[in-house]
Amino acid sequence: MNTEQLAQLTWLKSSYSGDEGGECVEVAPDATAIHVRDSKEHDGPQLAFPRSVWSGFVASLGRNRI
Repeated sequence: MNTEQLAQLTWLKSSYSGDEGGECVEVAPDATAIHVRDSKEHDGPQLAFPRSVWSGFVASLGRNRI
């Protein structure tokens, strides 16, 4: 994905994230991946996960509660 395409992503922050500047992430879905970035560093590094990997990660969150 090139810089122009990355700039067009619509970023979403969790409703659990506050405005206090804690450890929050934002996600932006596209046709093939889920992009993740630090909510305080919009121009910083980003990760991209295939949708199937992200779905597995999210599903495992509910199963592995401590």
